[in-house]
Parts: sequence; C-alpha cells; structure tokens
Amino acid sequence: MRDPLSKTVTSLAPSGIRRFFDLANTMEGVISLGVGEPDFDTPWHIREEGIYALEKGRTFYTSNSGLLELREEIGRYLKRRFELNYSADEIFITVGGSEAIDLTCRVMLDPGDEVIIPEPCYVSYYPCVVLAGGTPVRLPLSSDDQFKLTREKLESVITDKTKLLVLPFPNNPTGAVMSGPELQVIADIVKEHDIFVLSDEIYAELTYGEKHVSIASLPGMKERTVVINGFSKAFAMTGWRLGYAAAPVNILKQMIKVHQYVIMCAPTTSQYAAIEAMRNGDSDVEEMRDSYDERRRFLVHELNEMGLTCFEPRGAFYVFPSIKKTGLTSEEFATKLLEEQRVAVVPGNAFGECGEGFLRISYAYSIENLKVALEKIKEFVDR
Repeated sequence: MRDPLSKTVTSLAPSGIRRFFDLANTMEGVISLGVGEPDFDTPWHIREEGIYALEKGRTFYTSNSGLLELREEIGRYLKRRFELNYSADEIFITVGGSEAIDLTCRVMLDPGDEVIIPEPCYVSYYPCVVLAGGTPVRLPLSSDDQFKLTREKLESVITDKTKLLVLPFPNNPTGAVMSGPELQVIADIVKEHDIFVLSDEIYAELTYGEKHVSIASLPGMKERTVVINGFSKAFAMTGWRLGYAAAPVNILKQMIKVHQYVIMCAPTTSQYAAIEAMRNGDSDVEEMRDSYDERRRFLVHELNEMGLTCFEPRGAFYVFPSIKKTGLTSEEFATKLLEEQRVAVVPGNAFGECGEGFLRISYAYSIENLKVALEKIKEFVDR
C-alpha cells in the first residue's frame, strides 16, 4: 500500500507547547503556568447575549464573511481603540485568529515566496507558511533588544523573494511591544521593498504603560497590511472560537472564498455574543488588564529576585525569564521543574531556536497560584 500521508504534513514537528502539556496532564497536583488562556470567565453580559441568541433560535448560518452588524461594530471598535479606519466590507469574521493567519498565508503565497518570521513567536506561523507552499525565513530576535524587531535585523534577511513579514506584537511568548516610532522604521523598510505585512494583534488590548499602535495606522500601510485580531485574549472568550481579519478588499475576497469552501461561517452564537463585547466590553477589558498588570509586576520582581533575569514585558500576559545561569537547557529545566516541583511552564525553544535558555511563564492565573508556584520555582533554582 502506498503511503497515505502528505510528506509536507508529516515533516512538520508537533507543537512544542502541546507535547509538553500532554505530559503535564498525566500528573496530579500540577500548577500550570503555561497555557495562554485567561483565568477570567467571559463577562456575564457577553455570555447572556450568547444564551439569548440560542433562546431566540439564532442557530442558522450567517453570511460567509460574518454578521454585518458584528463587522460594523468591529469597525467602530478599531477606530475607537486603535485609530484604524475599516468599513464592514474590509472586515471578515473567522474561527479564531488562527484561521485568519492560515487564510492569509494561503491566499497570498505562491511556491518560492519567502515569509519573514521574527522569533521567538507563536507556534502557528511557521507551519501555516509551509502548508501554504511558502518558504519560512526564521529571524532570531535578541533579549539585548528586548526581543523587538530592528532595522538591522529586518534588512539582513530581505531578498528579492520576500513577500510577507509576520509582525507578532504584542508578542507571545516574550511580552515585547513595538512603539509607534519603532513601527515607522519597519513600515519604511516594508514600503521600500514592496513587502506585505501580517500583523497579529490578538494581544492589542493587553499593553501596559503605553497604548498599542497598529502598523496599519501608519501612512501607506493599510493597503499592504492584514490586521488579525480576535476575542479570545482581551474578552476571555477562548472557547467561543472567534476572530477577524481587517484587510484590503482584494485580499479579503480571496480569504472569504477559501473560507466558503472549508468553513462556511464562524459560529453564529459566538458572533451575537461578540457584538455585545464590542459595544459594551471596554470596562471588562480594563478590569482584566489591571489585574494582569498587577500579576506582571509581581512576577517580574520575584523572578529577578531569585536570579532568573527577566526584562519587563510590556504586553500580552507572559514573562520570558532567562534560565541560562542554571546550566540547564530550556527542556531540561521545564521537565525537571515539572517532575520535581509539579509546576508546568513552557520551554523557550518551543517558540524558535533563539528561545533556548528561556522559559515562557503565563500570568493569566491568580496571584495566589503565582505565589505558590514561585515558591516551588525558587526551591528548584536554589537546589
């Protein structure tokens, strides 16, 4: 019998995050600081809208691009929060931000097109590029630059085959953000070399001390940027599986075409709940962000106190401390910490080779859980 499997698919490594937490799930009494999921319930008024939609029998397909009412609300939200100007026709509702990433790669890439992926980063970009037939170009960032993308770094990997730049800020796993002036430098290079941008802004609402700036808000960048966002992180709606893309119409039409064939539409109940989130969820986001900020400052202080050097993350809900002083690899540290102390974190190399020597620790958990986990981590480090 011939091999039934695609060589492209079988050549991809499984997610380093999932592989590690499959192990953690087989053990009892584990404190997990690894999963990127808010510990808050979806705010009640948002859940209530979802319940109401079910009670009203709103269980039909929506249009392929999503409810018009939701797309209009997203347009108003993007203008209000990030000074982005998108009409409903330039917005498309997806099954989580992950589908939007996948579709962007599928509709923009031909074989041989290169995609620059700054690392450490979210684990889905590389496989999505490969599955779309593109050529991923890993770009290691440095803790010396607080894991920001710089002119020198970007220009060092651009070729005549470069078509797309992934801009993963605020960043998972490092918590790095890019300011307006820093993004302007990147935008100038992008325009000079006629490159497009996939800007993953799923953590846009979770920044501390400075407001998020979208590269699409800069002059000349809206027409060459696909902005990807969603409801999972800011509104604690991970299980509702809802995201969106805002992009030039010529790109968006092709994304919707593929979506028609493989998905049809995003969950209807989730879309009605998301309308309420867009209209009345700002105060919920602020409350959750304030709580994350408290945890962030506490975690950074405690890690530095125990000698695990950690720069101050300015976005998302992760810290990325260095464990190089221990002499252990990221995998060794995370595995031993799990086995000996029952604390689960993610090895930094799960997010790219340049993440070696670091750990991703999420602070989407209560202060009480963080305190217990930090005591266990300190005991482990001291040994």
